[in-house]
Amino acid sequence: MPIFPQGALNTTALSVPDVYVQIIPPQFLINGVPSNVLGLVGTATWGPVNQPKIAGSPTEWATIFGPYQNRLFDAGTHATIAFQQGATAIMGVRVTDGTDTAATILVQTTCITFTSKYTGSFGNGIQVSVAPGSAASTFQVKIAAPGLAPEIFDNIAGSANALWVAMAAAINNGNAVRGPSNIIVATAGVGTTAPATASYTLAGGTDGTTTINATAMLGTDTNPRKGMYALRGQGVAVAVLCDLTDATSWPTQVSFGLGEGIYMVTAFASGTSDPQTAATAKATAGIDSYAMKIMLGDWVYWFDTLNGVSNRLVSPAAFAAGELVSLSPEQSTLNKQLTAVVGTQKSYTGIPYTSADIQILVSAGIDVICNPVPGGNYFGCRTGHNSSSNAVIHGDNYTRLTNYIATTLNSAMGIYVGKLNSPTVQRQAKITLDSFLQALTEQGMIGSSDGKVPYSVEIDATNNPQGRVALGYLQANVQVKYFSIIEFFLINLEAGQSVQVNSTGVSFAV
Repeated sequence: MPIFPQGALNTTALSVPDVYVQIIPPQFLINGVPSNVLGLVGTATWGPVNQPKIAGSPTEWATIFGPYQNRLFDAGTHATIAFQQGATAIMGVRVTDGTDTAATILVQTTCITFTSKYTGSFGNGIQVSVAPGSAASTFQVKIAAPGLAPEIFDNIAGSANALWVAMAAAINNGNAVRGPSNIIVATAGVGTTAPATASYTLAGGTDGTTTINATAMLGTDTNPRKGMYALRGQGVAVAVLCDLTDATSWPTQVSFGLGEGIYMVTAFASGTSDPQTAATAKATAGIDSYAMKIMLGDWVYWFDTLNGVSNRLVSPAAFAAGELVSLSPEQSTLNKQLTAVVGTQKSYTGIPYTSADIQILVSAGIDVICNPVPGGNYFGCRTGHNSSSNAVIHGDNYTRLTNYIATTLNSAMGIYVGKLNSPTVQRQAKITLDSFLQALTEQGMIGSSDGKVPYSVEIDATNNPQGRVALGYLQANVQVKYFSIIEFFLINLEAGQSVQVNSTGVSFAV
């Protein structure tokens, strides 16, 4: 009684009388890809360079990239602000200008060198203590850095130079008790002097942030990828090149966003708060795409508690991006309250934006953080638009939901590649697509105000003629209708002493 997976048995060539069981897998269903991952490209004081690393909290971010800094291009600042908006997953890419160095110290002239695992000024706070070990005639090395778990390598035995070699091996390779150090690397020298009981502080680490520009932030798209391109294939939904205001980089960012299904968020330079000036600059840059959200250069005052700066100016892109990933993809940033905003450059003047100002921004495809917004006296994004001039695709919700659906289908439907292009498989593929879109409907993510079914899927002989099928093609025609975002709430008010009110069926208890 042999058992076979479906497709492994030729059921037209059986010769031995028996029971043959074929295991048929259940209908394949789609689970959506994460839509809450924010990608940040910027500088840091610690961590690997040009290698994407994900963090789920400010504390975890600090252990990977070090504490945030009061300076431009700092990814930690954007991460902290995004977490304050409700972000839960941030993929960081640290960039440098190539001048970054690792902290180091040479111990007892030629005995051993301790070097921070990563470049950056954070390494200058690393302390390495050498003392007698728990066992007789052994030594212990303790490694500590602010905010990181201390590491202890105990009972290192040996004499003369062999002891230093054993110490370096324990730090670099680990021992029976623990793995290798995540803070430093050690290089044994030629010295033979016995270790002294002492503590050593590493020094000389630099961040490599003197000449950060668009070239460093954009990076390169060849392996190993650098900068923005290190986010390729990382499942990022929204991305920011932290504090990069160089408009010449915007076309490259747009191309990357379109190809990866990532919503790129940027902002004008601090102080570019005149709507007409920004509109002209955007037109000059030639940006008109749903793949990018451009914030006016009305930068935000933020309370930097770590560095004790109560009114630090930061890019509005940090707040907008953090808000986007905290929302479900069918939602818009329009009218959503932003947290941790002390004020903006414009609000500090005491002169609010006029309707004419907002009209210019809407027409230009530029968003702005201001107070008030339609919902009340709080800070929020005023338009909820991307940079497209097309009124049916210029909403945040179009970019986010389209990217979500497209990336989900791209990652899931590959299961049908390699299967027979038969009516059965076509029907299975249609069911898979239908079930996913039905789930979106039931969750209120897609829909129509008239209550009609908001999607259709066509996979049959109509759109798969034999000539195309013979060449290996299978085509699905998918249509999805989104809920629109209410931007204009029109109320027709008729009021006065002579108004005749028809209140049929309405009564009030006194």
